Amino acid sequence: MQLIIMDSRLARSQAIHLSGPRLLAAVLAASLVLMCVAAMLYHLVFLKGAREGWPVVGSLVRLVVQDEFDQRDRFMRQNLDAMARKVGEMQARMVELESLGERVSGLAGMATTGDKARTPGMGGALIAARPLSMQELDETLNALQQVAGQRIDLMTVLESRLFDQHIRKHMVPTETPVPGGIATSTFGFRIDPITGRSALHAGLDFPADTGTDIVAAAGGVVVTQEYHPEFGNMVEVDHGNQLVTRYAHASKVHVKQGDLVRRGQKIAKVGSTGRSTGPHLHFEVLVQGVPQDPQKFLAAGSSSARQVALRAGAPAMGSAGR
Repeated sequence: MQLIIMDSRLARSQAIHLSGPRLLAAVLAASLVLMCVAAMLYHLVFLKGAREGWPVVGSLVRLVVQDEFDQRDRFMRQNLDAMARKVGEMQARMVELESLGERVSGLAGMATTGDKARTPGMGGALIAARPLSMQELDETLNALQQVAGQRIDLMTVLESRLFDQHIRKHMVPTETPVPGGIATSTFGFRIDPITGRSALHAGLDFPADTGTDIVAAAGGVVVTQEYHPEFGNMVEVDHGNQLVTRYAHASKVHVKQGDLVRRGQKIAKVGSTGRSTGPHLHFEVLVQGVPQDPQKFLAAGSSSARQVALRAGAPAMGSAGR
């Protein structure tokens, strides 16, 4: 590209040759100059006019600012409406959670408190005919947070109660130690089969073939596993609360002292060791070292299984304590 500069007074001319790089540099320099001039004009004219309230410039500034405020308000309103819908859904879920908490309270045997202590029911869509303000939305969220905290506290108590019931249920000997077995010699005084005299029989006898499985009547810890002169191969399981079960005359023992056992776990096999006239299991329940009638515990387990829907939450120990 070639530019020719002519001077009429000196009657001469000068030619400037611009190559590609020089032309590009010239264009960039011109653009930079124009940008600087525009910025100066904006600063000197537009901003000064806006600050001093020039009629035309002030009107333009107000229109621009109002449009920005309108856009911002529409954006905030859309966000508030979306949040309000979410809060409405949360309210409905909290109502469902409260209803669930009441049902679980009944299962746990916890009587519901009066209306004053209950959280008032909530529900329905949060968005009304008029738009919600940020303050109203914040108050609703705070109320939901408070209700959620109350529900968490209730569920924590329910969890503790149900866990306690679960432990007590599984730590009370209500499982028949010989599955399907029927006791033929009950608790109390009887004629001793060896001496022929009246003597206290401190447990139940379950006749069965040698090698029949013996299971733990409840969960606990094996505290004794030994050969006893009268009981033969014997296992004693501690279930806590000073309650112990004894399994005697076994032909074989599967556990040792210190083992943890669960309800229904195989711990030995039926035999006729010790003072015995034939293969059977001699089963005892001792509370604080005093023999109790095991049939009361086994009957409590059978009754609880039949009436679990009506007696949910009632400890099985209640029947045995009488």
